[in-house]
Amino acid sequence: MPTSAPDERQHHIQVAPGEVGRYVFLPGDPGRCEPIARLFDDPKLVASNREYVTWTGYLDGEKVSVTSTGIGCPSAAIAMEELVKIGADTFVRVGTSGSMQPDVLPGTLGVIQGAIRDEGTSSHYLPIEFPAVADIDVTRALAAGARSLGKAVRVGISQSKDSFYGQHEPGRMPVANRLKDRWAAWMAGGAICSEMEAAALYIVAATLRVRAGGIMMILGHHDMAPMTPEEEAAGSLDNLLPAAIAGMRELIARDREAAGRAA
Repeated sequence: MPTSAPDERQHHIQVAPGEVGRYVFLPGDPGRCEPIARLFDDPKLVASNREYVTWTGYLDGEKVSVTSTGIGCPSAAIAMEELVKIGADTFVRVGTSGSMQPDVLPGTLGVIQGAIRDEGTSSHYLPIEFPAVADIDVTRALAAGARSLGKAVRVGISQSKDSFYGQHEPGRMPVANRLKDRWAAWMAGGAICSEMEAAALYIVAATLRVRAGGIMMILGHHDMAPMTPEEEAAGSLDNLLPAAIAGMRELIARDREAAGRAA
């Protein structure tokens, strides 16, 4: 339930109670909000402030929204905090990531069941020993929705990092050996992809007692080899966004079924 006054706009996202649905997509790029919203019924632009752009519409009669978070965990945590204050309680992170396994090919959709907390934001919420784990119902619905469209899906663990160039150009960093050793460890542990938001979102969600999950378009190769034109085409957002929508529809249907059983 909202914890803000009915006319109180949140400081960063500039959205008030009643202007978003309980279900919210969280892309990083503000430019991805409108393409996602165009897959809603009756989409409307709600607010645009800093990196935060919000649209609201409907899926199968359920009010849903999309809010961009910018790049990285600090701004993503702010978005979730303020969205929860105005009534949202279920979040789907949707974005891109880099492959970390030789058998995870570009164009694979990664459904992120948990994230390595290789970032700083989440430590301001819970001790590092607390795992960053997605909601199981959201995770199952995202995987089912993507597979219903015939997409290649991999359910697994992501690495959430703070430094894009620390991953892509570790050799020029003064702590290069540490970065490379940790990267090798994440790969050896089976992490499927690297991104920059999931860990904080999952930890904030746990703290606020709300639900979060994530679906990522996996791009590139584990060894940084160039992608072919065919692989670049497979990594198009046109393959990701319908799968995210299908996953949300699946979740809405499952939630309604569960509510009917409980009634």
